[in-house]
Amino acid sequence: MTFPVIGVVGGGQLARMMAPCAIALNFELRVLAEAEDVSAVAAVANAPVGDYKDLDTLRRFAQGLDVMTFDHEHVPTAHLQTLIAEGVNVQPHPDALIHAQDKLVMRSVVEKLGLPNPAWAAVSTVEELVEFGDKAGWPVVLKTPRGGYDGKGVRIIDGPEAAAEAAGWFTGTPLLAEDKVDFSRELSALVARTPSGEAKAWPVVHTIQVDGVCDEVIAPAPELPAEVAEAASQAALRLAEELGVTGVMAAELFETPGQGAGFVINELAMRPHNTGHWTMDGCVTSQFEQHLRAVLDLPLGGTEPLGDVVVMKNYLGGANTDLFSMYPQALAAEPDVKVHGYGKSVRPGRKIGHVNVVGRKASAVDELRRKASRVAAIIRDGIDPQEGN
Repeated sequence: MTFPVIGVVGGGQLARMMAPCAIALNFELRVLAEAEDVSAVAAVANAPVGDYKDLDTLRRFAQGLDVMTFDHEHVPTAHLQTLIAEGVNVQPHPDALIHAQDKLVMRSVVEKLGLPNPAWAAVSTVEELVEFGDKAGWPVVLKTPRGGYDGKGVRIIDGPEAAAEAAGWFTGTPLLAEDKVDFSRELSALVARTPSGEAKAWPVVHTIQVDGVCDEVIAPAPELPAEVAEAASQAALRLAEELGVTGVMAAELFETPGQGAGFVINELAMRPHNTGHWTMDGCVTSQFEQHLRAVLDLPLGGTEPLGDVVVMKNYLGGANTDLFSMYPQALAAEPDVKVHGYGKSVRPGRKIGHVNVVGRKASAVDELRRKASRVAAIIRDGIDPQEGN
C-alpha cells in the first residue's frame, strides 16, 4: 500500500511542526525551502531549496506530490492557477487563498456575507484617507493589503496631519483604511475544512499581542459569553464554507462587548496559525495533524481540549544565544510545561519557540501563565525570573 506525499511550500516553523504528524500517520512530507538553514530543513528529509515565486521551481517541486499546501500565503495566485490547470492538487485553492493574501478582498467578502466587519474603505490617496477618517472618525488604521504580518504593514493614523505624513505609503496601489475598533481583547477562532466539506472548530481562544506579535494564548478564552463563542465559531465555519477553504483557517477577532455580535473580524490566515499552537499538547488533534488530514480529504480528528485550560507562550530571541544551555534549568523548573523549539538562530524579536502547559481547573489560568512565562524566560534570557539566576 502506498501512502500520500504532501508538499509544503515554505520552510518555516509551521512546516517543521507538520513533520511529526506526517511521520505518525506514515505520510511523506516534502518542503520547498527558502534556504538551507530555514526551520523545517532539519526536520524533513526531502527539502529542496527554491524560489516559491518562480513557476518552474514550483512545477519541479510539484512532481510526485499527491497534494501541495503552504507554510505561508505568499505564493503568486497566477502560478497556483497554472499548476491547477496542469493537474496539480493545490490545497487550499487560490480562489480561497486570495482572501488571506489580500485584505481588501477579505473585507469585501466579510461585508458581502453580513458578518461583523469594521467600517473600511480602499484608499489610493491621502485625500481619500482623510475623507474616510472624517466619515468613520479618527483614529483609523491604515494597512498594506498584501504582505503584512506581525504588526508589519500597519499604521495608526490619528488625524489629517498624520495622514499627510503617511503619503509615502501611497505608491499607486490602493491601501486598506479601517475604523480603529474599540475592543476589550483579541480572540481567535480556528477551524479546519476538507475539500468534501467536513468542517470542525476548536474552542475560541484569547490571544495576547505584544508589539504586534502573538505573545500568549489562553484556551478556551476565559469568561467569554457562550453565545459570543458560538457566534464566532459559526462565523469562522461559514467563512471556510463560503470561501471554499481547505486545511486550517484562523479568523482573528476583536471582542467588542455590548456591541453587535460581540466581536468583529480582524484578519484571516489559511494555514496553521500561531494562535493554534496550544493544540499540539492541549487537544485531541493538533492543528498540524488536522491540516494534513484536511488537505488530503481524510476524516477530521476531534477538537476537544485535553484539559480545562491550556496556555501557550511564545519566546522570541533575547539575551541567551545558547538556548540548549538553559534546557536543564528550564525543564526542571516546571516539569509539566512542554517546550517546542523552531531550530532557528537567535535574533532579537524573532520567533524561536513556544511552550504549552495544560491545566485541569479553569481557575488555574494565572498559575499556568506563570509557569509558561517562567520557562520561556529561562530559555530566552538565561535567567530564572523567580530565582534571579
